[in-house]
Amino acid sequence: MTRRILVLSAGLSQPSSTRMLADQIAQATAAQIGARGEEAQIEVIELRELAMDLATTMATGGIPTPHLSEVKEKISAADGLIAVTPVFTASYSGLFKMLFDALDTNALNNMPVIIAATAGTARHSLVLDHALRPLFSYLRATVVPTGVFAATEDFGSGEAGHDLSSRVQRAASEFAALVVAEKSGVGGFVPNIGDQRKRDSGVQLSQTVTPFAQLLKGRTGTAG
Repeated sequence: MTRRILVLSAGLSQPSSTRMLADQIAQATAAQIGARGEEAQIEVIELRELAMDLATTMATGGIPTPHLSEVKEKISAADGLIAVTPVFTASYSGLFKMLFDALDTNALNNMPVIIAATAGTARHSLVLDHALRPLFSYLRATVVPTGVFAATEDFGSGEAGHDLSSRVQRAASEFAALVVAEKSGVGGFVPNIGDQRKRDSGVQLSQTVTPFAQLLKGRTGTAG
């Protein structure tokens, strides 16, 4: 079975350390899913390419552009999400937050998620638990226990680089276990999370329309 994994990278420069970390996690995830006998289809979305769409959506009262609507549907349809942001002013970037502000509140129900962040110094490492984890908990996603933080010094071949690789592998293993289990639970033993998620991108309009006469039932139209 092919698992669709969406990677959201909020880096602003090109190349960026945020994208480097996102690619490292994606590669580890593909290997871990492959080790479980399944295939990972990885798609990366650079949020800087959505900046104008997100700004337009916010300025028009939440009406998404066609491009943003497509991205929202991809997010809700994914089997798992890898979300990576640079740290700005001790938290996730504004661009990163704008995307999640634009999602429907049911868009990530029970979605397996790896949270990750990059910064110039390890002093920002608490951003994972103080900012990112609460955000995804609010959206009812299933965040893996291991978050991945990378400071500039971690992108090397020394001990720091080895520690980062170990964290990436551990997070990818936890993530792959959730993703593979999502649609293959054995009755009576492992719950089928896929039946419980009921995600909604919020893009498609409901096909159920309440008749206008029913809405006005019992109302005479006269002032009381």
